Amino acid sequence: MSDYQIKSLANYKSTYQKSVAEPEAFWAAIAEDNFVWHKKWDKVLEWDFAKPEVKWFEGAQLNITENCIDRHLEKRGDKTAILFEPNNPNEAALHISYKELSNRVNRFANVLKSNGVGKGDRVCIYLPMIPELAVSVLACARIGAIHSVVFAGFSSTALATRINDSDCKMVITSDGSFRGDKTIDLKGIVDEALLECAVVETVLVAKRIDSNIQLKSGRDKWLQPELDAASPICAQEIMDAEDPLFILYTSGSTGMPKGMVHTTAGYMVYSAYTFKNVFQYEADDVYWCTADIGWITGHSYIVYGPLANGATTVMFEGTPSYPDCGRFWAIVEKHKVNQFYTAPTAIRALAKESLDNVKGYDLSSLKILGTVGEPINEEAWHWYNDHIGKKNCPIVDTWWQTETGGILISPIPNVTETKPTYATLPLPGIQPALFDKDGLELEGNKQEGSLCIKYPWPSIARTIWGNHDRYRETYFSAFPGNYFTGDGALRDENGLYRITGRVDDVIIVSGHNLGTAPIEDAIDEHPLVAESAIVGFPHDIKGSALYGYVTLKGEGLSKNEEDLKKEINQLIADLIGPIAKLDKIQFTNGLPKTRSGKIMRRILRKIACGEVDNLGDISTLLNPEVVASIKANVL
Repeated sequence: MSDYQIKSLANYKSTYQKSVAEPEAFWAAIAEDNFVWHKKWDKVLEWDFAKPEVKWFEGAQLNITENCIDRHLEKRGDKTAILFEPNNPNEAALHISYKELSNRVNRFANVLKSNGVGKGDRVCIYLPMIPELAVSVLACARIGAIHSVVFAGFSSTALATRINDSDCKMVITSDGSFRGDKTIDLKGIVDEALLECAVVETVLVAKRIDSNIQLKSGRDKWLQPELDAASPICAQEIMDAEDPLFILYTSGSTGMPKGMVHTTAGYMVYSAYTFKNVFQYEADDVYWCTADIGWITGHSYIVYGPLANGATTVMFEGTPSYPDCGRFWAIVEKHKVNQFYTAPTAIRALAKESLDNVKGYDLSSLKILGTVGEPINEEAWHWYNDHIGKKNCPIVDTWWQTETGGILISPIPNVTETKPTYATLPLPGIQPALFDKDGLELEGNKQEGSLCIKYPWPSIARTIWGNHDRYRETYFSAFPGNYFTGDGALRDENGLYRITGRVDDVIIVSGHNLGTAPIEDAIDEHPLVAESAIVGFPHDIKGSALYGYVTLKGEGLSKNEEDLKKEINQLIADLIGPIAKLDKIQFTNGLPKTRSGKIMRRILRKIACGEVDNLGDISTLLNPEVVASIKANVL
């Protein structure tokens, strides 16, 4: 492998310039020198944002697991590939070498095949953060099956929606999961979901909490006996560059989640390249991303990006506050972690606790700190910098999305400038642009507008599963010829980028994208609710939290408000998941609407944020009188 790591500012500038002047030559050189191919590409890139259509390395053939596992076996087969840290600190950590990972992935791949799963079949994975999650992802990739990981905090309804949308043939789950001092009945959630899913033929069940569960005859199987009987040898399926690798669902502004489709070659090249540069990974480093593999961060920067670079990647099953708020730092000390990548939500929560939770631990192994999921606020940035990095570790505030597959804007540590709250500069190959509300590009520095990307990068999602029209409408219609991120951004006097937040009806809560429409749909299922509207408001720990305005039917007006609030949040938890619960619920006698009937969330958002004297002209509303009532009763 050639070294594609950027090591100086001059190197960054020259690399970036080449990447935008000759993008095809730039990515072809990286792809050719650093990965194993069974057949080289006929064409580096074919693209048209009007259709939209993007194809990278078309004609090439490869298997991503060969790049993540097989090619490392000769020189670093005994090196730890995955370091598993369990929920319970008294349970021993598990070091899985590249040789052992190869054995596990091949056995799992053969289990998939023996249960009728083949190239192009979809497999839903609903597992806690245990080794079987990473292994099952790689096993799917080994045989060309398309994995669809669903975060194991989603409800049975949300799980069923995702299984049915992509016609999953198999579900992989566990008897349950640990979360702090609690256990969660994952198998029960799967059983409930599958009442609505006729497409699933087989359920493989990993044993984690030793609960007494029921297996449905003819459908459910314990995983371990199947693995024990399987061969540790499994030839990789040779995939075309543009064959789908995985589907990952993200919230949309309509009730239906979007199944983003990522393909094999471009995603591999970009996730590996960005991992190596953004985290400046060196051969013997121990790297830890605290995300769940149920999110894109876990796909790209726990599994594929690190393993493609032959890294040691940490998987953590637990929470930052169990058994106490020093757990993260205990793990850093225990495993001598060098790169630590987490969410601003976690940092804010830990910053509110006593510094005694930090002081007792040796954090001197840390070289680089990272944040992901949302922009980090300045107060949290300084706490992270001062108390965790000891002012010696650059903080990479990374901006990217499920749709982008990899980090697009971020500092490169010890290379590019860092600035609190700023994602700073685009990575090589990324051409950002800001547009005003009239669709005109804002040239030069000191500008603020809608953030778009002008040119394709290798890991851009290719479509929404089963709905290319929605893909075009969502990402390519607002600013024709450009990919619209859905985020606003500003560019400062030095050309550094700061992400200012969503410009649509998606709210980032604790790093999770939550569409308002599905939450409103869930609330409206309550028999006493007439209608509802959800907005985000600033929250010290979560970054943004959810504020619900709920209009009740007549018979609901006499019911105890606290009981109603509990019922509404329980309904949300049941239909979507606990992560979507509302922090505040205000009952209203109506919602502000335009004369065409559209709810004016802009007004509701300002009221929730305390900007009640800055609502603008409301005289054109259909019902301006409800605004005064809402203002008077704001929580």
